[in-house]
Parts: sequence; structure tokens; C-alpha cells
Amino acid sequence: MSEWSLTQLLATLHEDIHRRLEASRKSFGHSTTKGNATEGVWLKLLQEYLPERYAAVSGHVVDSEGVFSDQIDIIVFDRQYSPFILKYEEQIVVPAESVYAAFETKQAISAEQVAYAQAKLTSVRCLHRTSLPIPHAGGIYPAKNPITILGGLLTFESEWSPCFGDPIQASLLKDQHLGRLDIGCVAAHGHFYRDRSSAEYRFVKEGKPATAFLLKLISELQFSGTVPMIDVMAYAKWLTK
Repeated sequence: MSEWSLTQLLATLHEDIHRRLEASRKSFGHSTTKGNATEGVWLKLLQEYLPERYAAVSGHVVDSEGVFSDQIDIIVFDRQYSPFILKYEEQIVVPAESVYAAFETKQAISAEQVAYAQAKLTSVRCLHRTSLPIPHAGGIYPAKNPITILGGLLTFESEWSPCFGDPIQASLLKDQHLGRLDIGCVAAHGHFYRDRSSAEYRFVKEGKPATAFLLKLISELQFSGTVPMIDVMAYAKWLTK
């Protein structure tokens, strides 16, 4: 019988994330440095553990009309079918059609930070996304509708006590349109998600929140399907501007 323990492996993953987030919160006095360190912890988690069809970066999203999103802490985008990712002076710009999810990372969740994340997500979801018919061996599939972009907020602590009470519910419900938060994690307390069938928020308190969030995110991405075929030539028009 193997001496490996899946329980221990999953627990260790959360404990590593928890330890690094806690260290970032305690070790850095400057708010920007602290924020960058927190972002880095969550970003590394997704870069290492999401399936290889996905990539995760910090950057901006752009559409074929030349409109840019706000700076987004974590953009989860298609690695396999994205025809181009723009890079300039270490800044990364992802085409809107390639985006699966967008996250903001903060030290602690609060009404202010929920509203901030909702505004950032709105700047991504309002972008125009193209979709082309898909050729196949037997003909052409019609252009598919763009997928729903998942949005979330990732923190270490909560300014609410208890964390998952009426205040967080009220804050999340303030925007159920372009700024809607679909999933999130408060590493010291648990994770939450918006149930697809009931459109209600579920709050899960458990001992290994970071690991539970990661598995739930992967599940949500599986149900998102595949991003549409991007109309590259819609971007090419900007070469003559």
C-alpha cells in the first residue's frame, strides 16, 4: 500500500498559500508592495495548478474596437487558441475573445473592495468580442456566442465578522450584471461562488479554503466551454490607423 496521502497533499497546498498570504500581510509595510506580493501568491497558484489549456497573467484586456480594460490583477485566458498576446515593456495585453476569467486580489474583503472588483470586472465584460464560423471536415459550424467571463475576488482576510454573513451577501448582490462576482476566496475563512442554477450565492466554510477554491474554479471553467474563434482581421484594421 502506498504511503502517499491525498488528504495531506491537498492540505499542504492550502497551508502553503495561507502561509505566504499571511507573510505578505505581516512582512511588508508599504501598501503597494504588500498588494503586489499578495497578487503574486494567487497568480502563482493559478499558473501552477490550472490545466495547461489556460494561462494566467496580470495585465490589460483589449477589444477589436481599440478599447482597453482597467489593469486586472489576474486574467485567465485561452492558451491553445489565442492567436496573439501583446507584450510591451513587461506589460501584457490579452484580446477580449481569449478571456475565461478575471480576478482582483486584495488583503481583506470588504464592501469597498467588492465594489472595486465589480468595477474592474465591468471594464472587462463590457468589451466587444468577435466570433467567426468554425470550419470542420463536414462543413462549417456557425459562430458561437462568446462565453460568460467568470469574475472573482481573492483575499486573505475579511473586514467582516463573521466573514460570511449578511454584509457580504448584500455587497455581492449590488451588481449582478457586468460587475457580478461569480467566485472568490477568503483564505483564512472559506470560499464562495454563485450557483449557476439558482443564481444564489453559496458560502463554504472549510479548513482548506485555497485548495477548495482552486478545485471549484477548475470545475467552473470546465462548464464555461471554449472561447470563440477570434476574428484576427478585426484587429488588423488598426495597422492602418
